Amino acid sequence: MNWDSLFAARTKHMKRSTVREILKLTARPEVISFAGGLPAPELFPMERIQQATDTVLSERGREVMQYSTSEGMPELRGLIAKRLSSGKFQVNADNILITSGSQQALDMIARVLLDEHDQVAVENPTYVGMLTSWKPFDLQFSAVPTDANGMCVDDLEILLNNAPHKVMYSVPTFQNPQGTTLSRERRQKLAEILVNHNLPFVEDDPYSALRYSGDSVPSILQFEADLRGSTTPEGCVMYCGTFSKTLTPGLRIGWVAAAFPVIDKLVQVKQATDLHTSTLTQFITYEVARDEAFLDGHIAMLRDVYRQRRDLMLQTIEEHFPHEVTWTRPEGGLFLMVTMPPHLDATEILKQALAQDVAFVPGDGFYIGDTGRNTFRLNYSNARPEMIVEGIRRLGVVLKANV
Repeated sequence: MNWDSLFAARTKHMKRSTVREILKLTARPEVISFAGGLPAPELFPMERIQQATDTVLSERGREVMQYSTSEGMPELRGLIAKRLSSGKFQVNADNILITSGSQQALDMIARVLLDEHDQVAVENPTYVGMLTSWKPFDLQFSAVPTDANGMCVDDLEILLNNAPHKVMYSVPTFQNPQGTTLSRERRQKLAEILVNHNLPFVEDDPYSALRYSGDSVPSILQFEADLRGSTTPEGCVMYCGTFSKTLTPGLRIGWVAAAFPVIDKLVQVKQATDLHTSTLTQFITYEVARDEAFLDGHIAMLRDVYRQRRDLMLQTIEEHFPHEVTWTRPEGGLFLMVTMPPHLDATEILKQALAQDVAFVPGDGFYIGDTGRNTFRLNYSNARPEMIVEGIRRLGVVLKANV
């Protein structure tokens, strides 16, 4: 049977993830990989998760093996709502939907908000996982430029004044792939633009707990509520979060925080997709995370380790990369982005790097339009210090041979 002739038309927009395909190439143990957006497995709280699993199975075994509510475990939703609340700004459990990782949240948001050919604004570059999920809708993506302070929101306003857009997507804090953070001033201006244009906004925030330097800034969710004079998230921001970077990605626990009508519609999609997120992993996550002293202490430990690895990578880049190459200097998160001279192609450089047993992700897949070919993303959280030093040294040799 010729299956290719039978697939739905939208599948022509479906491609295998560039990042995931490159990770296959790095499976050899001798390869030093800066490619994946992976937390460090040696830092997973295995003992605490084991204890939580034993407790959950012994005390609520049959309950956690049963079907559950589509919205998610009430206690876990309440815990997330509490952690998102700050001062007068209060999130209610009814504003939370538990998802199978925040990637599922992005996919479901597209299903409830987007029709084919809709106009969508995104920062450029942007998260490739969102593009993979949303491109099958055959959307019109409008690229908003970025710089060291995140998205250039003045350009967004010009864009919206010229044409209406259905939704905007952004990773404002420690952005993937660049590691940059939207400044406080730009967040305020962005909130004003969202309210003035009544524009739905997806705030993807997997990394904000992992800050290593600089001052923390409130979420766009909170900025937008403050601007409306509201103390609850009933506006146009849909906030996506996850435990994947602070506990472990294997639990697959993410969430959406949004106005109740959005949550209600997403629940309908959830019921049609997988009924509910794993009951067992929700209970395990709650059992671990409800001990706030443990969770906050664990996150503090992650910050210390990742701060050291970020600093080491930046220092080693400074020592080994040619002066024609530039890079971002993130205040947190998992990534930084390297920009080479315009005549270089990161895909070709990757081939040479793999020959030296070191890997990264070329940047062009993160960009809207035919640009970004001279950029690549580096992850510093997953490699141990000695591997960072050696891997960056090898990359420096490759780059110096090409510039």
